[in-house]
Amino acid sequence: MKRTLWLFLLSAAAMFAGNSSADAGLFCGVGRFRFCPPAVCGPSGDYCEARHNCGPCYRTVQETVWCTEEYQDSCTVYDHCVERVPVTCQRTVYDTCYRDECYTVCRPCYQTCYRDVCYTVRRPCYQTCYRTVCCNIRRPCYQTCYRDVCVTVCRPVYHTCYRDVCHTVRRPCYQTCYKDVCCMTTRMVPETCYRDVCYTVCRPVCETRTVDVCCGEWKTVSRQIPGPVVCRTVQDPGQCVWDPSDCCCRYEPGCCHTEQVQCPPQTVCERIWCPRVMQKTITCTRMVPEVCHRRVPYTTCRCVQCPVTRRVPYTTCTWTCETCTRRVPYVTCQMVRECCTKRVPYTTCTWREECITRQVPYTTCTWTCETCTKRVPYTTCNYVQECRTRRVPHCVPRTVCETRYVCQTHCVPRTICVTRTRCVPRTVCRQIPYDPGYHDPGCCDTACDDPGCCPTESGCLAPATGDACDCVN
Repeated sequence: MKRTLWLFLLSAAAMFAGNSSADAGLFCGVGRFRFCPPAVCGPSGDYCEARHNCGPCYRTVQETVWCTEEYQDSCTVYDHCVERVPVTCQRTVYDTCYRDECYTVCRPCYQTCYRDVCYTVRRPCYQTCYRTVCCNIRRPCYQTCYRDVCVTVCRPVYHTCYRDVCHTVRRPCYQTCYKDVCCMTTRMVPETCYRDVCYTVCRPVCETRTVDVCCGEWKTVSRQIPGPVVCRTVQDPGQCVWDPSDCCCRYEPGCCHTEQVQCPPQTVCERIWCPRVMQKTITCTRMVPEVCHRRVPYTTCRCVQCPVTRRVPYTTCTWTCETCTRRVPYVTCQMVRECCTKRVPYTTCTWREECITRQVPYTTCTWTCETCTKRVPYTTCNYVQECRTRRVPHCVPRTVCETRYVCQTHCVPRTICVTRTRCVPRTVCRQIPYDPGYHDPGCCDTACDDPGCCPTESGCLAPATGDACDCVN
């Protein structure tokens, strides 16, 4: 992007100067020829020499730039710590006690009685009668008959015949022989050895020590509980007032007002456990382990090789050929025709009419009135007064001390090291080109030959050809 900016500035300078003054616009007008020496700028002068003598000069200017640097700083932070603090407080606990109270109840007594009630009912009387009915029916008559049928069948006739067949068989002949074989056998020889074995034996040791035993006793304590405060209505005493209209004294009652009255106190007996600690001497037995040594015998077996000669049987086999003759049976079959007669059954059916008589039942109904008596129950109730006793609960307050933990938060400061960034001014020296013969009216009122007369600002358009150097702040 910087390269594009420089190209734009150079193009603008070339456009304002024109084609004839291209050299004069070099380095923002520093290379102009109006300040050339007369001997060089004459008609017969050398252009190259004039161009070399009118080249740009450079001077060093100082600029202040701001740089960032990191430095270590310490700051204080606070950590929130939560601590559990025990707090002793008192709490009122209500114990439930019971007192006996008598009250009267009316208990109903139910009794069941009966009375006779007469009513009339109609009872049906059913009677079964029969009438004779004649009807004609057709009854089937089945009959089984037989007829003769001639059938020709083929019956097989089997005959068994024999023929002689010769064949050769090989019969094996086995024979048992013996041979001597030498082999090595292993014989186990036992040996007895000993080894040391450590074992632990627990030996009892009796010790006597004193322990604290918690015990106590129950004590009965009587205390009075103040009675409850109730409200009651009290009437002030009246007075006699003279009534002039009746000429007599008339009694006017006093005013009624409500006042609070405390009931008589109650005496409550309660049992209190009074603990005490007493020391008791006890004897306890402790098992102390001891390490003992003993020699334990053990048996080892050692293998010993011995040569042995033994007879090993073996079997030999030879084959013998023999010719045998055997009779082989075979069966022949012939078909013989025969004529057979068999009886085949068949069934015939004929219908026969019959007249039958049967009895058909029918039912008749008549109503009969009857008077019946039934017992109707009814219940009677009588109330009987009974005196009962019930246990009425009431609360007895007592104060209990307890310890609970409250979480308290406090801040703990600690110092940490942090890294911060700050801007520091720094003076930078760089070289800029200038025209020794050009007088800037805004720089000085009179022309001077000193290059450091007019300081150049950092916004000058002249490019820096020299490298910037860092100066001491």
